[in-house]
Amino acid sequence: MATTDMTDTEWMEIGHIVAPQGLKGEVRVYPRSDFPERFLQPGPRWLRYPNRPTPELVTLVRGRFMAGKGLYVLKLEGIDDCDRAETLRHCTLLVPASDRPELEPGEFYVADLVGLRVRLLATGEEIGLVTDIYEAGNDLLEVTLQGSDAAASAKPKTVLVPFVEAIVPVVDVAQGYLQLDPPPGLL
Repeated sequence: MATTDMTDTEWMEIGHIVAPQGLKGEVRVYPRSDFPERFLQPGPRWLRYPNRPTPELVTLVRGRFMAGKGLYVLKLEGIDDCDRAETLRHCTLLVPASDRPELEPGEFYVADLVGLRVRLLATGEEIGLVTDIYEAGNDLLEVTLQGSDAAASAKPKTVLVPFVEAIVPVVDVAQGYLQLDPPPGLL
């Protein structure tokens, strides 16, 4: 692995290393990308260690999907034993944001959705912020609500909103918001 001078590069997280796999230096990666080729096709990737701002270049040698676990097992060049693989635990796997594949209409990158303001379709009232996304059949948007109820408690109130067109009919990433048409009882 080598440090490269890519200071001005914008990065996109594609996965998080959660543990070593076996004795030969492979690592388990929880994916944050819907593009399997990110974990299967050999080539350059970057690692960001916790508490280190500058990513390091690493080469993906091979990868495979672990059916039933939702994880990928990756072999990275120069990582040849379990001890070395252990040093990668909690590292983030990155690619330059410029390497984004083209999306079909109605498809969005997770990183683009987190942080969007949430408005009600009927009134335009801003009610919160998308703070996370969970994969569960249909993706679920975690929305942290703003307002008097959320402000009165020590912990802001969050709700999970199914990310389906009937409930989230408008997503405007460029303008930084999405609109909800929530069924009764959702909020």
